[in-house]
Amino acid sequence: MAAKKKTYDCAAGCPVEAALDLIDGKWKGVILYHLQEGTLRFNELQRRLGAVNHRMLAKQLRELEESGLITRTIHAQVPPRVDYALSPEGKSMQPIIEALAAWGQARLARLG
Repeated sequence: MAAKKKTYDCAAGCPVEAALDLIDGKWKGVILYHLQEGTLRFNELQRRLGAVNHRMLAKQLRELEESGLITRTIHAQVPPRVDYALSPEGKSMQPIIEALAAWGQARLARLG
């Protein structure tokens, strides 16, 4: 599936806006963080995220797939099995996700 194209006016903050648009929302960055470990099934992701409901997780995964950051593989078996993994574009965000995780950990430590 091709990534959605969005146009930006390319003012001073345009590159930051373009990057943040991909991971906006409460769960997308956390989903990308967990997929760094490898391929996961829907229920595995839901267990790791804890507080996310089924509908919201499905929506966030669909948007990440439409953006080209993750891949979804459907296996023809009973019951159906669907795997989610980082796409090459998603893997290119790993340094960003790791930097966010490190910053968040340091902030939590500062807050005490």
